Amino acid sequence: MVATRLVAAPYLHSMAVIQLPPTALRVGHPVPFALRDASGHLLVPRGGVVDTEMLRQQLISRGIYVDEIDSGVFKKAMAGKLDSMVRQNALLGQIAQAQPDAAEMPQAAGLGAKKLTDPIADWNSLMLRASALLRDPPQADFAARVAKLDRDALELLDADPDAALLMLIHSTTSDVHQYSVTHALLVYAVCELAARHLSWPADWRPTLRRAALTMNISMTTLQDQLALQDSGVTPRQREVIDGHALRSAAQMRELGVTDELWLHAVEHHHASQPGPLAELPAMLQLARLIQRADIFAARLSPRKLRQAMAATAAAKAAYLDENQQADEAGAAIIKALGIYPPGSCVRLASNEVGVVLRRGRRANEPLVASVVSRVGTPLGEPAIRDTRVKPHEIVGGVAPHDVKVRLNLAKLMQLG
Repeated sequence: MVATRLVAAPYLHSMAVIQLPPTALRVGHPVPFALRDASGHLLVPRGGVVDTEMLRQQLISRGIYVDEIDSGVFKKAMAGKLDSMVRQNALLGQIAQAQPDAAEMPQAAGLGAKKLTDPIADWNSLMLRASALLRDPPQADFAARVAKLDRDALELLDADPDAALLMLIHSTTSDVHQYSVTHALLVYAVCELAARHLSWPADWRPTLRRAALTMNISMTTLQDQLALQDSGVTPRQREVIDGHALRSAAQMRELGVTDELWLHAVEHHHASQPGPLAELPAMLQLARLIQRADIFAARLSPRKLRQAMAATAAAKAAYLDENQQADEAGAAIIKALGIYPPGSCVRLASNEVGVVLRRGRRANEPLVASVVSRVGTPLGEPAIRDTRVKPHEIVGGVAPHDVKVRLNLAKLMQLG
C-alpha cells in the first residue's frame, strides 16, 4: 500500500462529480475510487491510502467527491453491504457505520485496474496482436481469441481511458499505414465508453466490444489498401465495401462464432436506422452505436485522397443522424468523449495550438498542452494550459494537417 499526501493534480475529468459522505473515508484503507475536490481536481489517486487522521480530516474539510459513474458503483456496493449485514443480523450500530471495502467494488467500473508504466508500448503490442487476428483469423478458437483480445484491451482502457484515447486518436490521425487495426480499436474504445452512458444490460457490452473489433473483418486488407490508394475506389472495391457487413458476419459464423447478438450487430452496423434506441431490438441498438462510432473514427482518419477532419467536425458527424437530428447513440459518444477528445488538436483564445491530453469535467474544458505558439512557431516544450481561464479557452478544433509540428507522444503522455 502506498501512503498518500494531499495534492491537487491538474487532472480534469469529463463527468460530473458527486460528493461522498465523510464516513466513506477511512484511515489505513486504500481508496477504491479517485477522490477529487468540487472542481474535479485529483486529490487522492485510486488505490492511495489515507494514512493519518489529520489527512482524513483535511480531506473531509475540503469535501471529497468522486466521478458520477464511480458514485453509482459506490451506492450499489453500499446497498449490497447493508443487505448482507441485515441478513447476518448485525447490530444497528455496526450497520450505521458500514462502508464497502475496495474488494467489494465491481471490476466493471475500472476498479483494481493496473497502473500502466508504458501505455504506448502496451497499446502498440495490442495493435500487433489485433492486426494479426483480423488479417489472418485462426480457423480454431477464433471466438476465444477475440474474447482474450477484448479482455486485454478493456484492461488497458480501464487503466487510463484518457491515455487510451490519446494514443488511439493520435495514431488514427497521423498514420495511414495501419488504418484497419487503429480504426477497429478506436471504435472499440468509443463504443465501450459511450455504452456506459446508456441504460443497457451489462451483458451487452462484451458483445458490443467484440462486434466493434470484428465488424470489418472481411475487408481488413482492403481497408489498409484504400487508406494508401491514390486513385478512386474501383467498381470491384465498391462491391466489397457495400457487402462487407454481411460477409463479415458470414465469415465469423464459419469461424465458429455462435453469439447471434454479436453476429447481427456486425451484420447491421451500416443498416441500423435513426430514432430512439429503446424502440429498436437489441442487435440494432448495438449496431447503431457501432455505426456512429465508426463514422466518428472514419472522419478522423486521413487518406491519400482526403485529409482528416478536426475532432469537432467528426463529433458533429456522429452526433447528427441522417435527418440532421440529434442521435441518441451519437449523444452518448459526445458525453463520453467531450467535444475535444484526447489526441485532438485545438486552438486557444491566445491563438496557440494545443493537443488535448485529458477530458475535462466540462465538455469544453479539457486539459491541453500547447505545442504551437501564438505566432505560429513550434514551442520548444509542450506547455500545460488551463482551458478554464479566458486566455486559454478553446475557440475551436484544428485539423491534424494544420498542425505543423511532429508530436512527441511519450512526452505528451507524461504531461497528462
